[in-house]
Amino acid sequence: MLALIAGATVLLALSTPEERGKDLFERRCSGCHARDLNREGPRLRGVYGRKAASVVDFEYSDALKKKAVRWDDASLDRWLTDPDAMAPGTDMAFRMVDRDERMAVIAYLKSLVNEGAK
Repeated sequence: MLALIAGATVLLALSTPEERGKDLFERRCSGCHARDLNREGPRLRGVYGRKAASVVDFEYSDALKKKAVRWDDASLDRWLTDPDAMAPGTDMAFRMVDRDERMAVIAYLKSLVNEGAK
């Protein structure tokens, strides 16, 4: 219980959605994803605005390859809520049920587009 309270305190201390999203990304997403390297999941720098299943050197599930989706706030929100509902048979089983956490992670992913342009 103390760890949960400490974790919540850290998230509250982070001032911007992007900072909270980076923290959440590192704790919840980095087991399968990295910003700049393909791992079990594709690299995520530049995912915001990108067509789904379009990183050429990553092997996506057939379910995701068939989706005509461009990743934006709405599509990423649906995806992170329930990937299998969006693309039945997808390889991603992770869900992020807390809307505030999803919005923070999406803000962070969006910030990586601008970060790469610097």
